[in-house]
Amino acid sequence: MDRLEYSTILGPEKLPGINVTDTDAIIEEVIKMVKGYSHKANTDMIYIAYKVAQAAHKNQFRKSGEPYIDHPVQTAYIAAELSMDAVAISSALLHDVIEDTPYTFEDLETLFGKNVAEIVDGVTKLTKLQYTSHEEQQVENLRKMFLAMSKDIRVVIIKLIDRLHNMRTLNYQSHEKQLEKAKETLEIYSPLAHRLGMSKIKSELEDLSLKYLDPIAYEEIRTNINQKKSEREQYVADIIETLEDKMKELGIKAQITGRAKHFYSIFRKMFAQNKSIDEIYDLFAVRIIVDTVAECYAVLGMVHEMYTPIPMRFKDYIAMPKPNMYQSLHTTVVGPKGTPFEIQIRTWDMHKVAEEGIAAHWKYKEGISGQTDMDSKLEWVRQLLENQQDIMDTDEFLNNIKLDLFNEEVFALTPNGKVISLRNGSTVIDFAFAIHTQVGCKMCGAKVNGKIVPHDYKLKNGDIVEILTSPTVKGPSRDWLKIVKTSQAKTKINQWLKKECREENIISGKEYIEKECKRINVPSSVLFRDEWLAPIFRKYQFNSIDDLYASVGYGGLTAQKVVMRLNEEYVKLKKEEKSQEHQDIPETRVKKSKKTKNSGINVVGIDNCLVRLAGCCNPVPGDDIIGFITKGRGVSVHRADCSNMQPEVLSEEDKLRFIPVEWAEEKHSVYIATMTIETEDKPGMMMAISTVLAELKLNCVSFTGRVTKNKIGIINLSVEISDTADVKKAATKIKQLPGIISVSRTKN
Repeated sequence: MDRLEYSTILGPEKLPGINVTDTDAIIEEVIKMVKGYSHKANTDMIYIAYKVAQAAHKNQFRKSGEPYIDHPVQTAYIAAELSMDAVAISSALLHDVIEDTPYTFEDLETLFGKNVAEIVDGVTKLTKLQYTSHEEQQVENLRKMFLAMSKDIRVVIIKLIDRLHNMRTLNYQSHEKQLEKAKETLEIYSPLAHRLGMSKIKSELEDLSLKYLDPIAYEEIRTNINQKKSEREQYVADIIETLEDKMKELGIKAQITGRAKHFYSIFRKMFAQNKSIDEIYDLFAVRIIVDTVAECYAVLGMVHEMYTPIPMRFKDYIAMPKPNMYQSLHTTVVGPKGTPFEIQIRTWDMHKVAEEGIAAHWKYKEGISGQTDMDSKLEWVRQLLENQQDIMDTDEFLNNIKLDLFNEEVFALTPNGKVISLRNGSTVIDFAFAIHTQVGCKMCGAKVNGKIVPHDYKLKNGDIVEILTSPTVKGPSRDWLKIVKTSQAKTKINQWLKKECREENIISGKEYIEKECKRINVPSSVLFRDEWLAPIFRKYQFNSIDDLYASVGYGGLTAQKVVMRLNEEYVKLKKEEKSQEHQDIPETRVKKSKKTKNSGINVVGIDNCLVRLAGCCNPVPGDDIIGFITKGRGVSVHRADCSNMQPEVLSEEDKLRFIPVEWAEEKHSVYIATMTIETEDKPGMMMAISTVLAELKLNCVSFTGRVTKNKIGIINLSVEISDTADVKKAATKIKQLPGIISVSRTKN
């Protein structure tokens, strides 16, 4: 057996004599494993879940060509390796059923109970909703997962296992998909596994991500480690033998192993120190596992007697555990031949938590899983959700999630010795809000190690921090948002500003938006149309324009995001206008009388002016009309009610380009009018309408139809007419037909 472990395999690949594609055999092994660690577990549920998943995914295949059921079975096996309960393993088998098959939440609740249905629903992505971008969809999926996770930690454990197996089979995806999934894994799922203390899964996710994001570096590290494996193993074996002899002298029972750093850890070290792999010596650590905490410290003293410790490289995570529950003693020492290596010392209980994280805390009572002290261990999840609840901007939410999940920590203490863990780079303001919201809101100063420090002082490990407060302080300053580093502090400051400074926020928000509109050279009066604002109001549950201004004012939304979305609609409208102005109306939309030179229109005060009838609203004699001077294309004539000519959509410059026009006494012989007709969904409607037009001797030049989801027929037609009287006559006759719901003149 190798004395130096290079990786830990999770999954049935390590089972001798079992074909990894034989799902029946793997499920039998899963049930055997569950019975081994939980005698009262409901293994019948696991078997039934397997059969349901097998039937549901019967005709589905993965990109590799394997039956789809292979994926949930592999997921269930890993869950069993983590000693998860029957509900979790059943949910792992069913985790894609709601998303990819006709089975519903209600179906699973009926078959397996509410717990399984809710876990599967929590893992299921929000694929059936429409999003404006991939980032928005990703954020909403994360919101859903974290919410479900705060209620039941099994949701995220299954999600991580699911992602692990998908990453193992990523080679069957396209190159673009490989990069997308690897990046997402490295930014979200690997940090999430780290935060939950699941180091086995975290390490493999990181290595697999590196394999696709930087294949050259990955291959260089892999090749180098394989080439020098025997040399390093011998070096580690000598150290282990020396330590084992010393343990026997002390009478301490211990397991000592060597652990190689995983590829991504080596890669980060190479990148941070700008070194080649040959220049990095501490590529492995020696792990010592003992029975008690007292023995951990005894072994530490022994190690420091045997080897020279490197200053500032000792960390006591037993006295001060990491937020992810990790506990161990770490020390880096100089070994034989002057080569540094790390030694980790922990108990067996600590080791189980270090490997499996939150999953190691799962307990069993009569076959039903229960959470022991789980509320306190998941407090950070609820805190994370609370911190992000007022963040509406997609990019900001995603960035804050990444920072909250994967932050280097700094440990500072209150004057009475309570340890506060914060993100590296945090200030005394962050410290104040970590203690309590009111402490942060009433903060007037801070002392660090007995000395007054400025508000932007960055905390160091071991700092003793005293926050000074005053009842006369009105609240946090908006400028603090530029200083603080933690999302908790930012959220609390924003919440106070939102609640206490609404009027100020409205004014500030309006100023920010006006400034952004000025930057892109489009007046806000042009952009702020009700139909363009409506989707924003619905999405963020605003009741008025003041709610929008207030949100921008306190930082919930950025002015750039709001103006950009509105400007997209404006640009779309201008493109349509330009396209319509470029249509050759006299030749394609109107059949002109030979006697008419200006489309049957008189422009007041101007003779021999080029005149075109606007294709967006198709004015005909009898309509109220207005003239609009275009750039280089004469006068465009619109109906007075044309939506493109309303003051609220025009710039101040465009409002000056109107000119009076009127219908000439000598008219065109033929014009084009468009009509929209709503009908019942039944056969023969188009034929009946065509018959009416023929009876009225009106020539139909276009005729299209469709049926809505509500079984309403929509017919759009264009007919040649002389004036509005022809339109009214046709509408009256068509309305009399059985099955007609409405007839209207088409408006732009």
